[in-house]
Amino acid sequence: MYQEGAEVIIIDSISHEWEGSGGILDIHSGMVGNSFTNWSKVTPRHNAFVQAILQSPVHVIATTRTKQDYILSERNGKQVPEKVGLKSVTRDGMDYEFTLVMDLDIKHNAVASKDRTGLFMDKPEFRLTPAIGEQILAWCQQGSTKSPEESFTEQIQACNTYQELKSLFTHNPKFQQSHLHLFSKRKNDLVAANANLAAINSLTTKFTTNGNGNSK
Repeated sequence: MYQEGAEVIIIDSISHEWEGSGGILDIHSGMVGNSFTNWSKVTPRHNAFVQAILQSPVHVIATTRTKQDYILSERNGKQVPEKVGLKSVTRDGMDYEFTLVMDLDIKHNAVASKDRTGLFMDKPEFRLTPAIGEQILAWCQQGSTKSPEESFTEQIQACNTYQELKSLFTHNPKFQQSHLHLFSKRKNDLVAANANLAAINSLTTKFTTNGNGNSK
């Protein structure tokens, strides 16, 4: 998406990756063999999802569904479930991956349960408004001295496949000439790093412009 110029990606919601159809729990429940051992087979899939978010060259906003959380308490010698609030529907610890986490109640009031920005922690509940978004954006831009050219160079380096690289090239004609050598270098790097991908190794496409912003 960022190849087409997106500056922010919104995932609504990441709960589907964990509990939805085709999600981690769905895949795990359909596997044969030892349930505990099978976690070692699906965990890398979840970790790859997390890393894709963390390594994104653009900002990522994600939502999660919540459900009632319980703990077992002992009463009169028996274990009984006790409500302890709401829990995000995703893998435990996912909150730690984000810079800012806000919990919304049924009336759409928000409180920060984690806040590395220092903007909202220990503040009374509030409504999410455009002004809140502007505060977050201003924090994100603090100390940013990167030019558009430097930011685009990072996008080139973030491409992990030839298809991503070509899409970035095609959709950004204003950078094609100035960054042509970086596109070619990244393509060569991908070929070297993915020697097992015969399809890439056999490509003869070169990054040149034909006057209309397309590659040939």
